Amino acid sequence: METGQKIIQSNNISEPINELSIQVNLSGLSFFVLNSVSSKIDYLESVNFDKKQTPKELLDQLIHHFNTSEALNNEFSKVTVIHCNELATLVPKPLFDETNLIDYLKFNSKILKTDFITYDQVKIADIMVVYVPLVNINNFIFDRFGGFEYKHSASILINRVLTLEKNTKQPKMYVNIEASHFEIVVIKNNFLQFYNRFEFITKEDFIYYLLFTAEQLQLNPEEFPLVLMGSIDKSDELYKIAYKYIRDVNLLNSDSMLYSNDSSSKNFTLLNSL
Repeated sequence: METGQKIIQSNNISEPINELSIQVNLSGLSFFVLNSVSSKIDYLESVNFDKKQTPKELLDQLIHHFNTSEALNNEFSKVTVIHCNELATLVPKPLFDETNLIDYLKFNSKILKTDFITYDQVKIADIMVVYVPLVNINNFIFDRFGGFEYKHSASILINRVLTLEKNTKQPKMYVNIEASHFEIVVIKNNFLQFYNRFEFITKEDFIYYLLFTAEQLQLNPEEFPLVLMGSIDKSDELYKIAYKYIRDVNLLNSDSMLYSNDSSSKNFTLLNSL
């Protein structure tokens, strides 16, 4: 979303150097402030809710954080909103038609006639991500900051994984784990072979979807590499059950992140969004 014309400031007024990225999900909120000069993380916070919020409740939570967090009450040179939800689907660019957005989504997502539908382009793969953003969140951010960018979390995840694996020929599965859902990305011969998002509660849910995906794609659990990232470490039950059924399991190294403040890959999409 853009405001149109740019206002040129006087040279004696310092421009803001921090960039803000916000990931919004009915199950949580995450905030990332980057110093664009030093490329250092100035602020990073994630909040997971006990239960899914309504869009109105989520907006109330977002407003509360802006009202109570000093780090969010600054000027920013760039503001990005990441919409993280299941209301999304992928369309190959050669088959994409902007007039068919509803048709792309209605077969695998429950959408309303009043829903606003938009899309991102994953340029590295000629893929369009068609999705429903939370309009009330976008409106609030626009009212507060003016021009800003927004995109779907799948766009960031797919783009970053394809960038990391641009020279990889063999099939490889990446799994990005959040508090109540995870996303699977499968790469083969430098191309995206599969993407999907799954809600889960137990570790049995988790391994079922992993093995089912592998079976559908004819991937042998004894052979394909599995890379786990996000909210997981080697002591996690999800890691242990994945290691039990899949031979080649690794955690994504933080060196693969555009920005990181520790040795983990937590907040993968958020920290790769700027």
